[in-house]
Amino acid sequence: MKVAVTGGTGFIGRALVKALLERGDEVLVISRQTGASLADPQNLHRITWSMLEAAPSGMEGVDAVVNLAGESINQRWNDAAKALILQSRLDAAERIGNAVAALANKPSVVVNASGISIYGTSESETFDERSAPNITDFLSEVVKHWEAAADIIDVPRLVKVRVGVVLGTEGGAFPKMALPFRLFAGGRVGSGKQWLSWIHIRDMTRLLLFCIDNPRMEGPVNAAAPVPVTNDQFGRALAAAMRRPYLFPVPAFVMKAIFGELSVLLLEGQRVVPGKALEAGFEFRYPTIESAIHQLTGKSSPM
Repeated sequence: MKVAVTGGTGFIGRALVKALLERGDEVLVISRQTGASLADPQNLHRITWSMLEAAPSGMEGVDAVVNLAGESINQRWNDAAKALILQSRLDAAERIGNAVAALANKPSVVVNASGISIYGTSESETFDERSAPNITDFLSEVVKHWEAAADIIDVPRLVKVRVGVVLGTEGGAFPKMALPFRLFAGGRVGSGKQWLSWIHIRDMTRLLLFCIDNPRMEGPVNAAAPVPVTNDQFGRALAAAMRRPYLFPVPAFVMKAIFGELSVLLLEGQRVVPGKALEAGFEFRYPTIESAIHQLTGKSSPM
């Protein structure tokens, strides 16, 4: 199989490209700069967005496209940053749509990253793929427009993977979340009651492969472990695995002062379950936060 990946140099993208290569697929990475290296294996190819726009035939023969491109949300959300976060996602979807439209043989599937923020925030509700969007803040607005842009891509099957908080040691949120505990200063954030819908990077990668390969996977698919936790539960599990105290709560006003509007990612959340993945037979290797954290911290899994 030949798979094109945008955002292939990011945290999730790197893990996905590695997994695709390991199973013998041919991979085409599309990014702003090629980043080509003599160390690249023969089945890895790189092109830039400008090269693709000039010659869409560079995607000819691709069986699947995974779109992970987009400006990082992990920055202070001033007006310029907000515009870039949104526009980068719309541009990527539009570019893919234009390239696909120009191909003689279209890919059979496009897997487009999205976000669980589309459900809004709640401490009491549980959301699956049948839940209605609840557009209440900046991130939910971004996801609404992001998915609408992907809907225009003309392929037989479109999967919109709504990604939760991806936990891994090579990037993403986990290293920053673990740092206070390493310094013996860990504790709950805000009330601690806010939900964290998370997924281990290995399960994230496996689910993307599952969405590529499985024709039953179509439309919204929640990329979150089957057992979401509160911020307090996450912190206690992390403290236990790292053998650190759980003593120092961080008040909400401190997070707002440090991160501004971005603090919503830490102070609010949603309880999201992966209904479609489970119904289709996907098996999580790390279904609980304890199993995930023990792997990430290098501790033996609890019995």
